[in-house]
Order: sequence, then C-alpha cells, then structure tokens
Amino acid sequence: MKNVHVSKHPLVLDKVARLRDKRTNVADFRRLMGEISMFLAHDAFLHAKVKKARVRTPVGVADTMKLSHDLVFVAILRAGLGMVDGLVKMHPEARLAHIGIYRDEETLKPVKYYVRLPEDVSDSLVIIADPMLATGGSAVEAVEIMKSRGAKNICFICMLAAREGLRRLAAAHPEMPIYVGTVDEKLNSHGYIVPGLGDAGDRMFGTA
Repeated sequence: MKNVHVSKHPLVLDKVARLRDKRTNVADFRRLMGEISMFLAHDAFLHAKVKKARVRTPVGVADTMKLSHDLVFVAILRAGLGMVDGLVKMHPEARLAHIGIYRDEETLKPVKYYVRLPEDVSDSLVIIADPMLATGGSAVEAVEIMKSRGAKNICFICMLAAREGLRRLAAAHPEMPIYVGTVDEKLNSHGYIVPGLGDAGDRMFGTA
C-alpha cells in the first residue's frame, strides 16, 4: 500500500496509547484527538501548493512563498468533529465541510444522511478526517462524494485503522495519500476494531 503512511512519531504513539486507555476521561480524550490530528495533518499539508510572493517587512522587501490555493477540512460525522479543532489550529483560514455517514449495523454498509460542502473545492487541498477506519466503507464513500464535487487534491487522515479497512480505502483510491496514527490487525463480528479504543464518538461526547 504505497499511498499509506503510518506514523512512527513517538508523540503520536504515546497519545494514541492514552486514547486507547479506558481510564482516559472525556476532556483528555478530546484534547488528545486534537493533538494527534495536528501531527497527522502536518504531513498532509505537504501536498499544498505554493507560489512566489513579495512581502514588505519593516526594513525591506522579502521574496517569500505563500499558499496558492485554500484548504478544506472535511469532518466525517460525528466523531470526525473531534479532529477539526486540531486542524483549525494548524490553519485557521481553512474552509470546513461535513459529511454525515453511519454504518448500518446489520449490513455494515455506509449510509449517507448529510452533506454540507463549500461551493467550489476543485482547486483546494481537501483533508478528510475520521478518527477510526474500520471496514473502510464510510471513508471510501466520503472520498467519492468529494470527487463527485470536483475535488482533485485529497488526503485522508485517521488516528486508528484496521488493516482490512486500510486496504479497502487504499485500493479504492490509490492516488490519495492516507495518514494513519496506528494500525490494528482485525475487526470483530460487529465490524469494530480490536483492540481499538471503543467508540470514538461516544468517548468524545461522553455518551458511552
């Protein structure tokens, strides 16, 4: 999977370990999600395009580089909301989008129920965020939605992935870089990542 990049950063590994811990409270869980998102987005931002610019400083004129297009952060609802805070801290000027997809408990297939996107994303760097990549169905669907709206430069970030879901997403969109905090080997019969960290949405919102 040439388009998959699993983090080896010591701080990411440490923060993921804390996320997994069932003793981690809601406030710390939210904070850790934001912090991990910043680390994962760092590499995704390398795909942003820049252009030459001249800036007047207090003592002269500097030849510099500036972004030549905007960034769009896409949260897959609802757990993806927990990653937006870290992303916005990295680039407050970004536009935000939301895609609501849930997994049918019987078929394990994705069901789309909400899409709210900026008008034009064709020239944007689009970063799709979802903390958990289990079967991969929701992620594949989210990327297809963004492509159907004209997005051409897309990255995907998640904190924890099952190997099965990672293979599925990488195969469905082989040109798209995928940045992952860590990878677990399997899913259980209900499609949950094992050992995973439980339901990220429930733990983040305190509804577990």
